[in-house]
Amino acid sequence: MTTIDFLATVDAYPKLDDKVRTTSFKIQGGGNAANALTCAARLGLKPKLISKVSDDAQGKGILEELEADGVDTSLLVVSKDASSTISYVLVDNQTKTRTCIYTPGDPPMMPTDLSQSILLSAFDEARLVYFDGTSTETALFVAQEAAWNNIPILVEAESVREGLDELLGLADYVICSTRFPQAWTQAPSNPSALVSMLLKLPNIKFVIVTLGEEGCIMLERSTTESTDIEERDVDNVIEFLYKEKDDSLIIPTCTSSTKTKLRAEGIGTVCGRLFVGTAEKIPACELIDTTGAGDAFIGAILYAICANMSLEKMLPFACQVAAAKCRALGARTGLPRYNDPRLAPFIC
Repeated sequence: MTTIDFLATVDAYPKLDDKVRTTSFKIQGGGNAANALTCAARLGLKPKLISKVSDDAQGKGILEELEADGVDTSLLVVSKDASSTISYVLVDNQTKTRTCIYTPGDPPMMPTDLSQSILLSAFDEARLVYFDGTSTETALFVAQEAAWNNIPILVEAESVREGLDELLGLADYVICSTRFPQAWTQAPSNPSALVSMLLKLPNIKFVIVTLGEEGCIMLERSTTESTDIEERDVDNVIEFLYKEKDDSLIIPTCTSSTKTKLRAEGIGTVCGRLFVGTAEKIPACELIDTTGAGDAFIGAILYAICANMSLEKMLPFACQVAAAKCRALGARTGLPRYNDPRLAPFIC
């Protein structure tokens, strides 16, 4: 997804049939994939974006902003006499929440928009391919080619939608929204849902669920399994890890289990490690806008995978990048760059 965002902040979300005045306003590029790749570019990667825009004013603005941030737009499909995707974002200064309404671009992106030569160009020197879970028909077409070329795949699972199951089946890594794991698996808790996901998707190396101000949890699959490894209930392990974390620390941290046989009642058992990543405790006076925080988190994970960062360092690094984004209006304004001193403990 690649959009133009119209962002407006208000003192409080308007009531039905109400009129309110904005306290600030910004027009900026948006969209899950475009935001995540902008983040990755600022961190030092060289991302290429496959998406579709129109040759309208919004589409031209989208291209210019991406190119200014170092995102390669040579693979974007530009449709004539059409419309680009537009998103309207209302940010509530009181609750620090945002409401998004978007108008999809027309016509949508289809597999026929991409030639074999475009895909070969896209995969040249690629170390990772990321899909934001939208335009699933086209995404599956590209993912199948990526899998054929042995390029690792990361899939974002934001909500249950048609075609996503097939895409998840090709994934090496999955990052989920808070509600997705339980909605997709019908498991009684997020930890048990992560076990279910690893059982349903045997190719996955790790799955992460983001939890907003509560940070994130991750389940990593172990490739080797020993008969003498202890079996424990996954919910009990998560409860133990939450008790182990140091709540006095403001900066993001990571706590992990040892390699364990993790049991989810009525679901099954997987061998792996659980991780709990904490979010930065942002002072209320510094918290501006959470729009795109998840995209920033994913952009940082893309960087961490490509940089071979340890998992123990990867989660707090991604939480730190997301926290930096939340200190400014819009999905991209606050995205840090590689040399940002707040990232020094993770990158140096």
